[in-house]
Amino acid sequence: MSAVDFARFVEDLATASGEAILPFFRTQLGAEDKNFGGVFDPVTEADRAAENIMRRMIEETFPEHGIIGEEFGNKNADTDYVWVLDPIDGTKSFISGMPVWGTLIGLQHGGKPCYGMMHQPFTRERFSGDGQSAVWRGLDRLGRPCERQLRTRACEDLAQATLMTTHPALLTPGTRAAYTRVEEQVRLSRYGGDCYGYCMVAAGHVDLVIESGLKPYDIVALVPIVEGAGGIVTDWTGGSPAKGGAIIAAGDKRTHEQALKILNG
Repeated sequence: MSAVDFARFVEDLATASGEAILPFFRTQLGAEDKNFGGVFDPVTEADRAAENIMRRMIEETFPEHGIIGEEFGNKNADTDYVWVLDPIDGTKSFISGMPVWGTLIGLQHGGKPCYGMMHQPFTRERFSGDGQSAVWRGLDRLGRPCERQLRTRACEDLAQATLMTTHPALLTPGTRAAYTRVEEQVRLSRYGGDCYGYCMVAAGHVDLVIESGLKPYDIVALVPIVEGAGGIVTDWTGGSPAKGGAIIAAGDKRTHEQALKILNG
């Protein structure tokens, strides 16, 4: 079965998880700290409710598939097909009432990301891709459903690039200086956004996202979206991003190559 054959099921996962999350957004929702005294890493009842329902749907529909989830760990993660779930990527934005968060639903086949969706139920947007093409679906100015193909934009030089990272303080200590060297070369840098930054690369509004310390559930769903729109996503060595770590996403391979040289300089 191809990744495209799973597309309808991913839509159902997005709808169900969105229905679990939205009642909690912009309420007096409390958050626990998963990091127990380190850098604040919040988790909420909304995160757990959304992942629970997605895992249940996967287990009922594809019992032979594996699952990697942020909140409830791994199950059969060495199988051929593995679902990679982040119920709320951007929980810090979520608990702050900011709409720059999303549900990440990724599928790996043979260890490679093959289909992904970023769903933002509050803004009613869905970004999806299979590595060959990518689509945005949402509402037009009159509130009517619409969709368009996603394409990255050309950017041949870092001096013309817009760069995003969630926040420099979240970069691992050994990578922060390298990131700063790239930031000093670009036209504009912006912080915040989590998964939204990658989708803005796919949509042609941003040229680079550079981060480190990511987990598979932070990136697997986003790879087929960016690549399907014509971009590139790798780790900082130029290798596969599927296991997370230090990640760079770019809309133009020329900008990606320039940034990689600086990161590893």
